[in-house]
Amino acid sequence: MKLVNIHILYLILLLSTIGAQSAHAQLWTIQQCIDTAKVHNKKLQMGRNNITISEQKEKEAKANLIPKITANADYKYFTNLPYQLMPLSTFNPIAPEGQFKEAQFGVPHNINANLQLSMPLYNPQIYGAIQTTKIASELTELQYLKTEEQIFFEISNMYYNAQILHNQLAFIDSNVANAERLLKNIQLLNEQLLAKGTDVSKVKLQVSQLTTQKENISSKYEQVLNALKFAMGISIKQNLQIEANIQYQNTNEYTTSSILDIRIIKTQNRLLLRELSTLNKSRFIPSLNLIGMYGTTGFGYDKQPNDFLKFYPIGFAGIQLSYPLFNGTVMQRKMNQKKIELQNNELQNGLFSEQNNMQVQNAKMQREVAKKSVETSIEQIKLAQTIYEQIILQQKQGTTSLTDVLLADNALREAQQTYLSAVIDYLKGDLELKKLTGNFTIKN
Repeated sequence: MKLVNIHILYLILLLSTIGAQSAHAQLWTIQQCIDTAKVHNKKLQMGRNNITISEQKEKEAKANLIPKITANADYKYFTNLPYQLMPLSTFNPIAPEGQFKEAQFGVPHNINANLQLSMPLYNPQIYGAIQTTKIASELTELQYLKTEEQIFFEISNMYYNAQILHNQLAFIDSNVANAERLLKNIQLLNEQLLAKGTDVSKVKLQVSQLTTQKENISSKYEQVLNALKFAMGISIKQNLQIEANIQYQNTNEYTTSSILDIRIIKTQNRLLLRELSTLNKSRFIPSLNLIGMYGTTGFGYDKQPNDFLKFYPIGFAGIQLSYPLFNGTVMQRKMNQKKIELQNNELQNGLFSEQNNMQVQNAKMQREVAKKSVETSIEQIKLAQTIYEQIILQQKQGTTSLTDVLLADNALREAQQTYLSAVIDYLKGDLELKKLTGNFTIKN
């Protein structure tokens, strides 16, 4: 496996690094950034809370199988006792049939207190809900893994961006040093009337442009670090130093496995099938419940001389069968909706599969192009450095113009930038390919 370390390239190019100022600071590796985000990132914290909520919903569905006991109590005072019609023959045996006499029954005070028991023996909706919440818990876990993958992918990209900016600063520092040495030489030649004043101005402009470029890149570098801290879930005031050395490696091909998007869609398909099955069973399968009650009923009368308050026990146990005969086609409409959702789910599965295949091919091409660019830019940097040193030597000897020196300096900087961009493009392409082939794994 080929490994090119950009720090070694600095030694070859005799470039200074900015590692001295952070030599005593703790360096954060990309894995440490990811591990920190796993603990402190608020999106991941909310995702873990959602997993806990789904677990509680699953337990809630199972809890419906546990017997339910309800305590009931009520007191009624009848200002007017209820009436009932009694056959007139009840009071007068010779009264004709079909005639009635109203009569009031009961006493003004009525007290009821009881305990009611209900336990489902079989209920298709409850068992269906248990299976549904179980699949929903799996779906929530997959969605958490998807959020985790996205955040870790973003952190990796931001870390690479920070690395390229960090190394651009190192290159600029070296270029500024070269330009300042050149400025001193030109100023000396100008004093000896061997160089024009415009030549001095051109080199001063070069130094000024490099200084401005350094300030811009330094600002971008701090912005990327702040975004990286935010994704990690730490304070932006915290000191964060990344590894300057970019590890470029020529990796092998990845074996395609099931990606999270496809797994989520398949789990959603199982969830829809379970919901459809539950709705269908609820239409034709009866539910059976065990019911029971035990309590007391009190009757009271508050008029003299027969005032009293007496209580009488009441209790029963039984089985209740419930069978839906007609629900106004509500259940059928719900089933039709689920069937359409299933069709969309299957279409989405096919869409994601085709899209993923296309993206995998594009990522492979991107990585291959970046790989060739890295190999080419390494040679270009070496050649540009050699040419620059030769031009500087010739300029000191007075055999070349300042324009040639500036062109050589620009060529060296362009080669440096091309190399850094190619390495980062390769690393990002490799990262994208890992994600698309299901190989983007996170160490625990």
